[in-house]
Amino acid sequence: MELPAGTYRLREPVSWPRPAGPPRGRVVYAAAHVVADPLGDNTPGSPAAVDWEATLRFRRHLWSYGLRVADAMDTAQRNNGLDWAATRELIRLSAAEARSFGDPADLIACGAGTDHVPGARTPQAVEAAYREQIRTVQESGATVILMASRQLAAITHAPDDYHAVYGKLLAEVERPAILHWLGEMFDPQLAGYWGSRDIDTATASFLELVHANAAKIDGVKVSLLDEEHEVRLRAALPEGVRLYTGDDFNYPSLIKSGSHALLGIFDAIAPAASAALQALDAGDTAEYDRVLDPTVALSRRIFEAPTFHYKTGIVFLAWLNGHQDAFTMVNGAQSARSLPHLAEVFRLADQAGLLTDPELAVHRMRALLAVHGR
Repeated sequence: MELPAGTYRLREPVSWPRPAGPPRGRVVYAAAHVVADPLGDNTPGSPAAVDWEATLRFRRHLWSYGLRVADAMDTAQRNNGLDWAATRELIRLSAAEARSFGDPADLIACGAGTDHVPGARTPQAVEAAYREQIRTVQESGATVILMASRQLAAITHAPDDYHAVYGKLLAEVERPAILHWLGEMFDPQLAGYWGSRDIDTATASFLELVHANAAKIDGVKVSLLDEEHEVRLRAALPEGVRLYTGDDFNYPSLIKSGSHALLGIFDAIAPAASAALQALDAGDTAEYDRVLDPTVALSRRIFEAPTFHYKTGIVFLAWLNGHQDAFTMVNGAQSARSLPHLAEVFRLADQAGLLTDPELAVHRMRALLAVHGR
C-alpha cells in the first residue's frame, strides 16, 4: 500500500497463542488506555466521554493474554483529559470486571493521585486528596498505585516533605502499594520529584523512603528511560520490593535481567509480550529475544519526544486492530501526532507481527490517509 514514505508491502500475519495462565517468572502489568465515545464531546477541556463497553472489552483482551492491568494511569490519560468523575467510574467498573477472572488485587492495580484537587497547596491538602483516591481504589478491591503528584511537586523541593506525605499514606494503606516515579519526559510538571532535579540525589531520597516503608510497598514503578540507572536502583531495593520497569525504550533487556514490568507499550503489544514472557519462563531466551526485539523500534517510535503524546500511538494501534470503532480520544488527543508518525507506527507494528487483522488495518489506514487528502 502507499504510505507517506512510499510503497509498503505487508508481511505475513502472525497468529499469537493465548497462554494457559500468567507468566510465572515476572509480575507484569499492561497500563491500559480508555476508549473515547466517538459521539461524545471529547473536545479539549470537556469532561471525558468514555465508551465503557469497549474500554472494559479491552481489559478482557489484556487479561486473556495473562497480563495484569494497570488502570487509571498515565496511559489512560490521567492529567490529560480523564477527569476524576470518569477516573472514579473507570476504577469501579474495571475492578468489578476483574472479579469475573479472579481476585482484583491480583489482576488490577489503579492509580491514586491528587489531580482532582488542582488547587492543593499544602502537604496536608495533598494528603487529603491522595486519601480520597486511595479510598476509591481500596473500595474497588484493586491494588493501589501511588501516582506522582503534580500538586506535591509544585509546592515543595524538600525530600523531607515527600517522606512525610508518603510515609503517612503508606502507613494507612490496607495492602502493600506500588510507588510511581514518572520522569519529566512523561510529565514536565514532575521535574525534581523526590526533592531534587539531580537524579542521584533524588534516587537517594527515594531509596530512603522505600527502605523506611518496605513492608507497605509491593514495588516501585520507574519510568525514567535510563537502563543503567534502573539496574542500579533495582539492586538497591529492599528484599521483597519489586522493580516494575516503566522503561518503554529498554524493556526487553530489563525484564530479562530481573525487572518486573508496568508498561504502556504492553497495551499495544500484549500478544507478543505474552509469548515472550512464556518463552522466558521456559528458559528460551533466544525465542524471547526473537519475539520482543522487533517491538522495540515500534515502542521507540510511539514514545518518541514529546514522549507524553505516546497515548495517541497506543490508541491508534487499538483502532487498527479492531479493539475500538473509531480513532478518537478524550481531550481530542488523537490530533497529537502527525500523519507521517502514525504511518510509521503502522509499518513498524506490521514488522513486529502486531497487525492482527491486516485487511482491517489496511482498510482503516487507507481511510485515515484519505481524510488527510492522501
